[in-house]
Amino acid sequence: MIRIRGKNDTIGKMYNKRQELILDFVKDNPNANRDQIALFLEKMSIEASKVTIIRDLNTLIHDGLIEKSGNAKSTTYSSSLKMDLLAHIDVDQYFDTEEDFRKLRTKGFNFEIFPALKGLFSHKEKLELDELNSTFQKKKLSLTPKLLQKEFERLTVELAWKSSKIEGNTYTLLDTERLLKDHISAKGKSSDETNMVINHKKALDYVLNDPSYFKQLTISKIEDIHRILVENLGVSAGIREGTVGIIGTEYRPLDNAFQIRDALKNLIDVINQTRHPVEKALIAVMMISYIQPFEDGNKRTSRIIGNALLLAHDYCPMSYRSVDEIEYKKAIILFYEQNNASYFKQLFIDQFKQAVDKYF
Repeated sequence: MIRIRGKNDTIGKMYNKRQELILDFVKDNPNANRDQIALFLEKMSIEASKVTIIRDLNTLIHDGLIEKSGNAKSTTYSSSLKMDLLAHIDVDQYFDTEEDFRKLRTKGFNFEIFPALKGLFSHKEKLELDELNSTFQKKKLSLTPKLLQKEFERLTVELAWKSSKIEGNTYTLLDTERLLKDHISAKGKSSDETNMVINHKKALDYVLNDPSYFKQLTISKIEDIHRILVENLGVSAGIREGTVGIIGTEYRPLDNAFQIRDALKNLIDVINQTRHPVEKALIAVMMISYIQPFEDGNKRTSRIIGNALLLAHDYCPMSYRSVDEIEYKKAIILFYEQNNASYFKQLFIDQFKQAVDKYF
């Protein structure tokens, strides 16, 4: 079900066919020993001496893709969390299995995820994103202050609409535009739906008022954004105390406020130490959703924080305008259940490209 892409492009380094087969085998057969690996290669018509296999295994261990356990004859090998994080998954095949029957990497929060979050983008990907963003910066500089303001207003409307829609809000794009520009609520919509849309604008306006404020992230800054987003929605602000369930998955987030705060501290350390702005934003969007620090509004908070990090470093913000809500949810559930970021990463990069192309 889970395979490394051809030529291992998700990891950002070239591996030969024999090494790729070893990676595949230990992924599907945790705690495999060297004899089992050798037998598998033989069945695949791959000739390899004991010394060659050991050298391949040591290379893959050095690169952080597999982990070694035990000593001497009891030595076994398994795929590392780092490898699993960026491994390609057949999404359609994965979700053909109902949630009650899917085998989760872990049903609870995995604190071991944090070290694996470093280096989610290859050097090539970073260069491509920087080139894209230079287009955004040039376009932005060419606009008058009035036109720049109008572009931010357009992005705000589309972000408020799509981010709310991902959460089940039934406001249309035109309804959202009328609400935010003319302050006219759509007929037949609940006050919660209306306030959810309005709160997105308030949150993004808060960020735009001083983007540099978010160059260094803190728990209080995340809480501030959450507080704005859940205003008048009957949702408690601050770190939650109890349990929370998530529709569509058996994954269960942390249920202890001290552990939640500890997870947030670890996340903030990773984000603040990460250099590339798009990588910072990707980590924030996935991990705030994964930690679920609040009783509601977590994914909305993650998307605004992601944009705050982009804007703080003069990178193009995202509206998620063209993302399919179901695919977005599948991508985040894959991260919950398998700690796999490959599908969400691709959706995220696609939306960044869309933003550079569509705005400013």
